[in-house]
Amino acid sequence: MGTKRTDEFRADAVRIALTSGLTRKQVASDLGIGISTLNKWVTAHRDTDVVSKEDLDLARENERLRRENRILKEEREILKKATQFFAGQKP
Repeated sequence: MGTKRTDEFRADAVRIALTSGLTRKQVASDLGIGISTLNKWVTAHRDTDVVSKEDLDLARENERLRRENRILKEEREILKKATQFFAGQKP
């Protein structure tokens, strides 16, 4: 039988799962719990105040910034390739 976790541990696990930007699988692995256990905790705590509005806002902003950063990196790579292509051509 598994280890009994405290309510505080469960609340922290839910907060991390919802705001860290990591996958639930990664969070569960890092915390040493099963993914199904974490999913049950998240479902059970979804309507509670485990995660503050500020935490959710920060998580959304982080996700937006990660997406923007990924797009900018892709654009930079395209510009590098275009520069190399045009630098190799003679007028």
